[in-house]
Amino acid sequence: SKLTNLGHLEMTWRSRVRFHPLLVRILHKSRLRYYGKPEKKMDMPYQAYFEVADGSGMMSMVLWNSLCPEWYHSMKVGTVLLLDKYTIKTSYPFKTHPTPGDSQMKRFATIEISLNVRDPPTEISIIPEEMVKPEWGLPEVKYRFITRSELDDLPNNHSCDVIGLVTFVGRAERARKREHSEDFWLYRWAHAIDGTSDQPFILELFATSQPDVFEHIHPMTYLVCTQMRVIQDLTENPSRTVYLTTSNESQIFITGWHKGQPYTKDAKVKNFIQWTKSQSEADQIKKTFIGGYYPFPRPPDSFLKY
Repeated sequence: SKLTNLGHLEMTWRSRVRFHPLLVRILHKSRLRYYGKPEKKMDMPYQAYFEVADGSGMMSMVLWNSLCPEWYHSMKVGTVLLLDKYTIKTSYPFKTHPTPGDSQMKRFATIEISLNVRDPPTEISIIPEEMVKPEWGLPEVKYRFITRSELDDLPNNHSCDVIGLVTFVGRAERARKREHSEDFWLYRWAHAIDGTSDQPFILELFATSQPDVFEHIHPMTYLVCTQMRVIQDLTENPSRTVYLTTSNESQIFITGWHKGQPYTKDAKVKNFIQWTKSQSEADQIKKTFIGGYYPFPRPPDSFLKY
């Protein structure tokens, strides 16, 4: 059928009601958001953002309501979609944006693709990777992997991807989303090493929409975390500690989930796998810990400094 592209959509969307089908690749995926309220009677108040791209650039795509339980888990980073009967809306101004792996990619930020169950009912098709043709010109998924030796020089709030061997994972903890709120964030701390430094990555992992992964992080697993944010203590504290925290678009993968993921082709991921092959599993197991209370960032060692 006749296809359109994202660049053409941005130029012509105001003058059209019906749009030609789109062929795009998912580059980023947000966590699933529940926006239900007691006074509003909605069956499935869910929403999820994706960043999708074709040869012309990248745009946000929003999956609404009952389409979320039906499609969210099938739409992975790297998945190619054929979309028809979608709508175009002005972008929501307050949403978070992932940092693209390809800094040269054009971003269409004024509008977003909206996928709904009716008015009109969107038609979504997943194209198997073996049927994707090079002439379609779809971009590959690119990452921004860093090693532990590079971390200390990165600025606060820098976005990056990491891979490491888990040496510590703490118990799941809760923090209130807002003071006096009944809603909580669920998170856990983890340490991962990659052989480039004596220090581990310190990771603050909030529960994303991947409970099956979040609950099964354990020592000696290969952990990949994407779209992590660097948290630098900006004070002049000599014992400052840099750590990484998840963002709205973070994805977490552990041993058993890596097969077929786009990052397996990344050079730094391949280097890490080579390093693990040179390690003695018995020696590494002796250095691992699980559970317990993990106070972080650590308080000063005296009340005077506090």
